[in-house]
Amino acid sequence: MLLPTDREIRALHEKYAPTQEAFDLVYTHCRIVHEIARQLLVPEVHDAELVRVGSLLHDIGVYRLHADDSYLRHGILGHELLRAEGFPEVICRFCSCHTGVGLTRDDVRKQGLPIPVADYLAETPEEELVMYADNFHSKSNPPAYVSADAYEARIRRFGDDKAAAFRSMREKYGVPDISKASRATPA
Repeated sequence: MLLPTDREIRALHEKYAPTQEAFDLVYTHCRIVHEIARQLLVPEVHDAELVRVGSLLHDIGVYRLHADDSYLRHGILGHELLRAEGFPEVICRFCSCHTGVGLTRDDVRKQGLPIPVADYLAETPEEELVMYADNFHSKSNPPAYVSADAYEARIRRFGDDKAAAFRSMREKYGVPDISKASRATPA
């Protein structure tokens, strides 16, 4: 499978970003997630290049959100955008399967989430690593780094099973050095 270059990925972000501000926020976040994921590579993650692509594209659906959309829809929108661009499913899935520690069809039903009822779970180590790395940086205003302890406390409100899943990933991948991620991501 031929993977897109960093230049091609940046061009996609530029193509879909509705404003320079949106581009700066989302593209910078994706670069930070990539740097975090690079720090956390473990032997079970066989394809570091796929992690690069997944990290850099996972939030591209944010550009497709409208004012009345739930933010949660950005994963589905990104998956659709990449599919329309001709990307294979293995890349599209990084968009739809990176939220929190994964969403099950039961989560979607019980919480009344505004997405189709399905499982949105990482199926490969590469998907899981990008999902995990994404939890350490927020596109909030202003954007912020999130500690492992703070994220675990935040995810616990969705159930002890979600906190346990995060702890399991934390044991598997470790905790990133956020200071390194912040120094390595100029736009």
